[in-house]
Amino acid sequence: DLIHLADEESSLLVRVLGRHMSGVLAWHDFVDAEIVVVGGFVQGRLEVCLAPDDLDCWSEVLDGLAAGRDASWMDDGRNPEIRFEPSDQAGVVVVAVEDHAGSGTSVRVAMRVSEGWVSEHHEQLQCVRAAWPQEVVETSPGTYEWRR
Repeated sequence: DLIHLADEESSLLVRVLGRHMSGVLAWHDFVDAEIVVVGGFVQGRLEVCLAPDDLDCWSEVLDGLAAGRDASWMDDGRNPEIRFEPSDQAGVVVVAVEDHAGSGTSVRVAMRVSEGWVSEHHEQLQCVRAAWPQEVVETSPGTYEWRR
């Protein structure tokens, strides 16, 4: 799991499932993942494709959250956007998932998080990075080759 936030009522999960198109040079290092949101009377699941750069963006989001700022991840229009908004209530974060390009739906859930949740997610990110396929290099825009 890249992201796993949960309390008694709500949860957000981003689970890496496996390679997107193994053996296809341009897509070999991309992975399929799913976003699962549960909150009160809402339950939804979205399939996404993550690029290697998405991990760098997630790291930046975590740094912003550690500094107490709102942050958005995957806000490039390729995947559903996930926004994290610290609440006025201590220990509560509001998570918004918006799928404008796909289903046109959005959901917001508030959940209580543990004090060290950002650090825990940095650790989860390192685990995902360690397992991430890194066998292709982009030598120039749109030109790929296998790493040697």
